[in-house]
Amino acid sequence: MTFDDGELEGRPPIIHSMIAGGLGGTTGDMLMHSLDTVKTRQQGDPHFPPKYTSLGTSYYTIWRQEGVARGLYGGWLPAMMGSFPGTVLFFGTYEWSKRHMLDYGIQPHIAYLTAGFFGDLAASVVYVPSEVLKTRLQLQGRFNNPYFKSGYNYRGTFDAVKTIVRTEGFPELFSGYKATLYRDLPFSALQFMFYEQFQSWAREYKKSREIGVQLELLTGAAGGGLAGVITCPLDVVKTRLQTQIDPIPVVSKPKDRLATEPLSGHKDMVLKASQSPPPPQQQKRPISTSSPSTHTPRPGAMPLDEDSIFRGLKLIYKTEGIGGWFRGVGPRFVWTSVQSGCMLFLYQTILRRLEVWLPVERSDFSG
Repeated sequence: MTFDDGELEGRPPIIHSMIAGGLGGTTGDMLMHSLDTVKTRQQGDPHFPPKYTSLGTSYYTIWRQEGVARGLYGGWLPAMMGSFPGTVLFFGTYEWSKRHMLDYGIQPHIAYLTAGFFGDLAASVVYVPSEVLKTRLQLQGRFNNPYFKSGYNYRGTFDAVKTIVRTEGFPELFSGYKATLYRDLPFSALQFMFYEQFQSWAREYKKSREIGVQLELLTGAAGGGLAGVITCPLDVVKTRLQTQIDPIPVVSKPKDRLATEPLSGHKDMVLKASQSPPPPQQQKRPISTSSPSTHTPRPGAMPLDEDSIFRGLKLIYKTEGIGGWFRGVGPRFVWTSVQSGCMLFLYQTILRRLEVWLPVERSDFSG
């Protein structure tokens, strides 16, 4: 791909890129949230055999049993709260770093790839906590969900924040941070490298910078979908880390005495009764915690070590085969392609409108 000679003239102010990216990214995320919920249910399903299999049947099952607002759109609030500031930071960082690298003569493919890394790294401090909340609420569905036992039972977004901080600690909001970066850094880098390449081909084909609605949608969808499929194994590890039951030690407490001075003839009986473990049916998992004592993992689903992403990939392959790496690849491909196509189409459309609505001196903001 040769560097477009008209690229400088086509550069919008960076402030416009940030606004357009925030609005376009949030709209795209909200449009595709239901498919993301299906993907999360497929990847984080603790049941065996899995309840959710194909995309169509999973979508229909969740909709029929749980509805739209509490089922397919569970976790939409933290998703929206993280999406707008995250995409604002991403597009601002991406455009600034990309333009500086291109101006320094760095090869365009390398500039787009690296700028995607930098953009996602800057946005991660915002979207990772929102991803943890979103993923858990998507997996949970409604409060006291009678149709799917995920192991989580929050009353809502803010209850989830309070419960996680109280029972698991503040760092748990950044659970799977490394795994999320391992997935999203290469995804964003590949997505925008593919997108810029497809845009360049489309402009050469049209002999114009204006390539039309169809090609705008197609180039964005192709870039996102291709990157989504390639990074699906990393997405599986990320989802497992954020939804798995974290092993914590269980400390048994002595039972309260029924009487301060039991009869001497019954002393041994009382002592044995106090030392015997409670019957299994009396062990109930406290709401919104990750106690392993009452969680029966699906056969073969080994806990993943957050310190080793590659070990997680190895364990999933060992217990589930290559199919384990690509669980939910169908919804992920659909989600990433459609979300990327919508986001980047809206991004370009809003940029063109901002040039009319908010004219800004490029020397001040273009970077």
